Amino acid sequence: MDRLETFPNPAVGRQYRIKHVLHEFTSVCPLTGLPDFATVTIDYVPDAICLELKALKYYFLEFRNMGIFYEAVTNKILDDLVERCNPIEMTITTDWGVRGGMSSVITAQYKKP
Repeated sequence: MDRLETFPNPAVGRQYRIKHVLHEFTSVCPLTGLPDFATVTIDYVPDAICLELKALKYYFLEFRNMGIFYEAVTNKILDDLVERCNPIEMTITTDWGVRGGMSSVITAQYKKP
């Protein structure tokens, strides 16, 4: 998470939505050691700060060799990004590649109290 950088929201006070889609996310199944592939969608309404894209790409590389379940990685991404940019709301969706004839989509949400 140390790689995550931010910048000031250029339109503080206006609620608008930012959507970033990473099409080449990889991690490792903690049971089999085989690679897992997903599309990760970050959909958020910023408050005072926004996520910087280059740093976000490097953050995702940290998962490449990490053994982690789909549900855990989705919630970890949400927790890390909320901690870093403190958005008004954020949704993380991970859409996992087909394995054994089955695919999975995991969604985790945050709304500022």
